Amino acid sequence: METESEPYVRLATLRQLHRVVADLNTARSLADTLQTVVDGIVVGLGYELACVNLVRPDGDLVVAAFAGDPAAEALITGRVGSRASWERRLTMGECWDGLRFIPHTEGWVLLEDDVPQWHTDGPDPRFEDEWHPEDRLYAPMYASGGELLGVISVDRPRNGRRPGAWGREALQMYAFQAAIAISNARLRANMQRALVRLEREQQALRASEESFRQAFEYAPSGMAIAEMGGDQHGRLLRTNDALCRLLGRPASVLRRYSFSDLVHPEDIGTLLRTSAEGGRAELRLGRRDGTYVWVSLRNSVVADAADGPRFLLTHVEDIEERKRHELQLAHRASHDSLTGLPNSAELRARLGARLCRRPQSARATAIEALDAAFEGREAHDGHEVRAEAGGGGEHGFQPDGPDRYPGGDPFDFPGAPTAPTDGPYDHHVHTVAPAADVDDGTKGLAVLFCDLDGFKSINDRFGHHTGDAVLIEVARRLTTGVRDGDTVARLGGDEFVVLADGLGAADAADLAVRLRNAIIPPIRVDGRAVRVGASFGIGWASCGMSADEVLRSADQRMYIEKRSRSKAHRRAG
Repeated sequence: METESEPYVRLATLRQLHRVVADLNTARSLADTLQTVVDGIVVGLGYELACVNLVRPDGDLVVAAFAGDPAAEALITGRVGSRASWERRLTMGECWDGLRFIPHTEGWVLLEDDVPQWHTDGPDPRFEDEWHPEDRLYAPMYASGGELLGVISVDRPRNGRRPGAWGREALQMYAFQAAIAISNARLRANMQRALVRLEREQQALRASEESFRQAFEYAPSGMAIAEMGGDQHGRLLRTNDALCRLLGRPASVLRRYSFSDLVHPEDIGTLLRTSAEGGRAELRLGRRDGTYVWVSLRNSVVADAADGPRFLLTHVEDIEERKRHELQLAHRASHDSLTGLPNSAELRARLGARLCRRPQSARATAIEALDAAFEGREAHDGHEVRAEAGGGGEHGFQPDGPDRYPGGDPFDFPGAPTAPTDGPYDHHVHTVAPAADVDDGTKGLAVLFCDLDGFKSINDRFGHHTGDAVLIEVARRLTTGVRDGDTVARLGGDEFVVLADGLGAADAADLAVRLRNAIIPPIRVDGRAVRVGASFGIGWASCGMSADEVLRSADQRMYIEKRSRSKAHRRAG
């Protein structure tokens, strides 16, 4: 029958095929496309049953759409068959170009596998091409890259016969178009999901940016965003109101600066040592009125996008009050509560900072250093120089080299002897004492130990209030009488110590006389004039001595000087 009306069958099939393929392109979602595929087979290609088995992400195939029998649709839709079982089916039976036909004579072995199936019993075929209810015909669908998208399964042709050549070609063409429609539907679905996800991400980003903006702008402490890298590294790009109020500058002005422009000159090193990521520092920033405020900086790096420019986010916290308390506590710990002068512990710390444990035998005078330098030059010129241990001076001198001269050895020529540079005593300019018997021009750190004469009688006669007032005035007069950079400390009771660097023996003696004369004038307390004298002992700090040894030496010299004068003369100064 099919052979006699082949032209008519082809024309009618083409019309139906064109109609159902056109319907494929009108479906909007993936689910609609799958249902349109099976409906088109039932309506346009002459089969009573059709289903689409779609490949899932895990590789197995699920019955995604069914048409032709509501009972069968309810039974198997959504059920899953393993990929291995489907691959077995697609290699069995007869290959009709892109189709796979499994006759009932072979398909009985598939009745117990895990692929969802539905069929009806029926009699054996009466002629060769009659369709049996257990016959199976599959049309695999492949993506453009050859990947299996799914399998169309059809059953029960309406004419009761196995499809001929033209019916097979029509089903194969339809499967090809269905694969394109399913791929496009998946692409549209992925695009829609991507657009929804992008919109959600953009909404989340906008919400995050708004949250950051509010947190940045309305933070109670200062916040700043600065550039990283490039010619304008560190330039402030954005500041919040709290930072503007803290520094007394509007945001438009702050954008002209970087933190290095605002930091206190003494704190620039601290700023440069602060790392960008996770760095913390405590330093001073300049206000508009010229004052400085203590702040705590905390840095973090933020990126504008995944590969975009990076910026430095800095949190600026005002710690002025805490620093003030810390300085007050440190001052109380290191200064005398009555006079405000450095106390005994601070005095020893300052004195100890100038001293090292360099042995006494390592010291030399400037003249000995010059002699050693000239001897080194002669050795370099080819003359033999004989050196003996302990030679070169009464102290067993060994040349100090650059340590004697902070700016470098003035005789820095090849062969000039230098002190070992890997010793434990060559980390600073050594403190030396002038000669005791002759003024050779050496300058040193003078330690003037002052003990008040007649103070105990004032304390006993007029009370501690008057005694405290006398101590405060003496401290003021001593501080006024020394240079900037010199130290006046109260050792305890009525004892004071003055540290004066860069003095020769005669300079130190003159300073002691000036300070004694400054103390002698009467001191008025509560309308009453009282008077004290002062005895001074002059000691010299020198590397190799401890702070206690230096103070003890000056104290001993003070008592020698005190005993050398009569009591009346001591009160008179």
